[in-house]
Amino acid sequence: MRGITMDSENAFSFKSSKRSPFMLRMVLLFVVMMFGVYIGFLCLKQTTVQMESTNRSIVSGGAVTRCEILNSSPNETIFVHFPQPKTYSRGECACTPVRFFVILSMQRSGSGWFETLLNSHPNISSHGEIFSVKQRKSNISSILMTLDSVYSLEWNNSAAKNECLSAVGFKWMLNQAIMVYHRQIANYFNWKGVSVIFLFRRNLLRKLVSVLANAYDKEAKQLNGTHKSHVHTKEEAEVLASFKPTLNTTSLIPNLSQVERIMVDSLQHFKSARHIILYYEDIINNSRALSNVQEFLKVPVRSLQSRQVKIHARPLSEQIENWADVSTTLRGTQYEHFLNHRNYIP
Repeated sequence: MRGITMDSENAFSFKSSKRSPFMLRMVLLFVVMMFGVYIGFLCLKQTTVQMESTNRSIVSGGAVTRCEILNSSPNETIFVHFPQPKTYSRGECACTPVRFFVILSMQRSGSGWFETLLNSHPNISSHGEIFSVKQRKSNISSILMTLDSVYSLEWNNSAAKNECLSAVGFKWMLNQAIMVYHRQIANYFNWKGVSVIFLFRRNLLRKLVSVLANAYDKEAKQLNGTHKSHVHTKEEAEVLASFKPTLNTTSLIPNLSQVERIMVDSLQHFKSARHIILYYEDIINNSRALSNVQEFLKVPVRSLQSRQVKIHARPLSEQIENWADVSTTLRGTQYEHFLNHRNYIP
């Protein structure tokens, strides 16, 4: 009996060993099939999300229009807008996507000239220094209301375009409340999909000369009793450049340091926004600078033009009354390179 029992056990063990690989293969096949179904579901879901994200519905005149977003990845659609102004209809431009931007800069850093270059593009409107008006920057509510008006295409001035607009914005000086409410404004930029163009000047000594000369002309009104911050002829530029300011050498280095600190702080406050950093000197000397900006705004690259003429084109030694004192003050400091820095092409 024992021998029979052993044989039966051996026979059972043999059958089990034959069935085990088969069952294992079936289980593995089932797992692979389920995994394939799961992957297929994810791919289908992702495709659906991508298709949904490349189309946007807008309502105009009671009719619903589906606008297609071309050449944009899903994570870039936040920067693509189809504004619907309340006071007029965009008509055939309703499905032309619009990018929102803001130029963050400081006085006498070339922002006025840069803005005229942008506005020479048929698809860009930059509305100027809108927060120079006190009421618009008196509190955060007024600021946000003004921003909404600009980005809903309700802001009307000479920069408004008849052609289909592809980018709309304005310039905002860093001393116009933006640094006071930087948290709320940064959140607005990120939520609204506003792209930031930082425009600075490398040579802060030249910037200071321009600031002082402009302040002088506000009082002197050298051009036939009229103050002009920007000019369009060489003759006018020569008149304004004839004034040579005297710099306070005691406060010179602290002033330069303060300007640098404001620039660094602004970059820190708004680094979370989609942005590009541009320098006045690069616009003058680098032929690719303006193309890079247009590519950043996703508009067709064009040759941009401005009628403005540079005022202070001479070497700094010919533009500062107490040049010897200024030169002595900056020698051996971190700002010495400003003395000989050629940041323009005559």
